[in-house]
Amino acid sequence: MNYELTIISDGRRLSIGKMLCLGKNYVLHAKEMGSEPPSQPVIFTKSRTAFLSNEGEVVIPSISNELHHELELVVVIGELMRNVPEESAMDGVLGYAVGLDMTLRDVQSRAKKRGEPWAVAKGFDTSAPIGEVVLKGDIPDPHDLQMALYVNGKTRQQGYTGDMIFRIPFIISYLSSIFTLEPGDCIFTGTPEGVGQASSGDRLDAQIQGLPSLEVEIA
Repeated sequence: MNYELTIISDGRRLSIGKMLCLGKNYVLHAKEMGSEPPSQPVIFTKSRTAFLSNEGEVVIPSISNELHHELELVVVIGELMRNVPEESAMDGVLGYAVGLDMTLRDVQSRAKKRGEPWAVAKGFDTSAPIGEVVLKGDIPDPHDLQMALYVNGKTRQQGYTGDMIFRIPFIISYLSSIFTLEPGDCIFTGTPEGVGQASSGDRLDAQIQGLPSLEVEIA
């Protein structure tokens, strides 16, 4: 398996680093999950082997019967950052990509009830499809992008990155106070409302304005 992102402008490849993810970063998604919007970022991680490139296959582990899709804007880090202030946080961004946070919802629901971590529900192999990366300079404002996810050609999710509760400079500053951010690290910035089940044979087409689309199939 090749754990590398592709930079669309020049074909460069970048090894995947850490995957740091935000939960409940859109108000309507938090509410559809039965939660109030968080007062501080909800953070979870995905393993490196969760990465899946465009046109790949998401494999549902046998422990789950309920796979859900979550469309997300992914921020790709280009510089080493630690305790970076919010005002300069964007300096270390390499670019952006379309991502999908594939989630074993039944496994996650059981973990929530027991007060257990989400590691299995969120971090299983192929749970983090990421498309090709567009350099930061080609996206004037990452908080002004329309988002849409289609399953078998039908609209499932629609959103707007401007509706994030915690915006990207704050997210980067916050994360860098906990984790050293390194080139190739990927930040999943949360999903808008409309998450739902994806089943074997489904084809997902994830789109964010100005970015190459991401298409995957459920095995």
